[in-house]
Amino acid sequence: MNRKKLQKLTETLTKNCKHFDKFEVKCLINLFYTLVGDVTERQGVVIGLDRNAFRNILHVTFGMTDDMIMDRVFRGFDKDNDGCVNVSEWIYGLSLFLRGTLEEKMKYCFEVFDLNGDGFISKEEMFHMLKNSLLKQPSEEDPDEGIKDLVEITLKKMDHDHDGKLSFADYEQAVREETLLLEAFGPCLPDPKSRMEFETQVFKDPNEFNDM
Repeated sequence: MNRKKLQKLTETLTKNCKHFDKFEVKCLINLFYTLVGDVTERQGVVIGLDRNAFRNILHVTFGMTDDMIMDRVFRGFDKDNDGCVNVSEWIYGLSLFLRGTLEEKMKYCFEVFDLNGDGFISKEEMFHMLKNSLLKQPSEEDPDEGIKDLVEITLKKMDHDHDGKLSFADYEQAVREETLLLEAFGPCLPDPKSRMEFETQVFKDPNEFNDM
């Protein structure tokens, strides 16, 4: 990408980006093109990180291990559902992922956990996510029974209108009362340590970011 194009892109993205300044946006654009590799820009060809490349970043850089959650995070970034994260989706996604307000994070986490996109987190969805994210303990008991109990306990705590599923209003009220419930069904945001390491490395000199 030539300098003029890069400058224009940086300015556009900075203007629309809440949580990064111009220098940070530029660093993230550089990192994006380093990760994507030398792709020739052609008309009609989307340049971006596909699902596997993106999941690799989530795993290596942010320590995520849950396949189902990583897949949902990818969908959260890939706003136009074209199967890859383009440069603007990368910047806007990271803006929320790294520095979002509680309101932004609640909306994002709820969308990650609402597996079928119907506006509710159902018992079945809770069961799938909790089963996926809990460590498999070898025991004689049926692990599914323990997870079902956990779903009931979670509902009791979070389902304020008692309709057997979580709406965004239920989830928001529960999280405002107890922030730890933000990631109740699986880690879909970076922990403070990996977030700080990422920012320190990327916002210093993106050319040094070769560990991925």
